Amino acid sequence: MLETPMETNHEDMLKAGMHFGRKKTVFNPKMKKYVFTIKEGICIIDLFKTQIEIKTVAEYLKKSLDNNGLVLFVGITKQSGDSFKELAQSLNMPYVVERWLGGTLTNFKIISGRVKKLEEMERQLKAGELEKYTKKERLMFERELKKMENRFGGLRKLVKMPDVVFVSSLKESALPVHEAKRMNIPVIAIANTDADPNDASHAIPANDRSKKSIDLIIESIKKELTATN
Repeated sequence: MLETPMETNHEDMLKAGMHFGRKKTVFNPKMKKYVFTIKEGICIIDLFKTQIEIKTVAEYLKKSLDNNGLVLFVGITKQSGDSFKELAQSLNMPYVVERWLGGTLTNFKIISGRVKKLEEMERQLKAGELEKYTKKERLMFERELKKMENRFGGLRKLVKMPDVVFVSSLKESALPVHEAKRMNIPVIAIANTDADPNDASHAIPANDRSKKSIDLIIESIKKELTATN
């Protein structure tokens, strides 16, 4: 069997269920080049092509980061939040998990203003400026701070428009993909067989509904990005 330079282990990919696509009934014909066969009504993804695309994406990201590019990681599915957040933090990059806030890219100034408000609230708390408030007022402040942290905490590093947006599921990330395309920002995506790969600059064909599948892809990319030459 031929191996790609990255050598994402084929057996590990199978164990992670990375080859399981969606049902034939929701198959997008544009994903045909990534499908090996159809078994019992389920599209089976060609993992050799997945290996190649993982390598291509890793090289693309590495080049962008080496040129001081800013990558926004978007893992808004329950399967992808942890791994996308961990990779973003390890690279000191911004991220969005759980929920995409409409206008994050198309109304960038407004979102930036909310991040600044979050940081100002944290400064007030650290400086002890809440002592002048009543217990009830402090409680309300802390609740608002927690809400702000959940919504905007991952965007602290988004100091400018990103050079690349990496989404964990092309199909489930329609809004961030739409905003990125409107702003002419390249999109990297994990794409299941029900997605349109033309919506992304680079698509990794894989099961985006399996946490193990996504974790393995992110682990492989992380190894490539942190590898020393």
